[in-house]
Amino acid sequence: MSGRVLTCTAWAVLLLALWLWGREVTDVRPGMSTPTTGDMAAVGRPPDVDLPPAASPLGEAGPQRVDIPALGVQAPVVARGLDPQGAVDPPPFDQPGLVGWYAGGAAPGAKGAAVLVGHVDTETRPAVFYKISAMKPGETVRVLRDDGRVAEFTVDDVRVVTRERFDARQAYGAREPGRAELRLITCGGAFDRTTRSYTANVVVSAYLTGTGL
Repeated sequence: MSGRVLTCTAWAVLLLALWLWGREVTDVRPGMSTPTTGDMAAVGRPPDVDLPPAASPLGEAGPQRVDIPALGVQAPVVARGLDPQGAVDPPPFDQPGLVGWYAGGAAPGAKGAAVLVGHVDTETRPAVFYKISAMKPGETVRVLRDDGRVAEFTVDDVRVVTRERFDARQAYGAREPGRAELRLITCGGAFDRTTRSYTANVVVSAYLTGTGL
């Protein structure tokens, strides 16, 4: 099992995004990606979906649980940092029901784009983010925070991004200044048994549209 999840391209791609953030670039370097139009298999954002207005961002507070009602997902969230190689440390391999939050970035509900990562499967069974590629714009993701608030996000974009066409800024950067946004990331595409890695990433984008206690 560990050989499969260790080489999941999600974590390597996330490292690239963090590097870009750290350099505060405004454009992706030539050769690292190409324009996203036509380069991603995507649900995208259908023109007939009426999305709600964005809510004002909350303050900083860590996430405790993520709920995705459309998928029947209720999963605990654990803070993750970087491993000794400098890549984002994923949730433990023997606990595929956990979701990892990159604690060096934005908190869910706070201004910026918060990143939650989860495994898609193991050698024997589906994992926590197995079905997120089936999500649709307009669906809801709720994050229970450690300040007792619930940050409610509305999905506005779902994409399956190949490694060759990955644009870190497009995937992980905030889409609109001043908003609280969320990214759900997992592996996607086909599993290459030769390289023991997936060929793509699933990127679900959402933004804060409501809060509660």
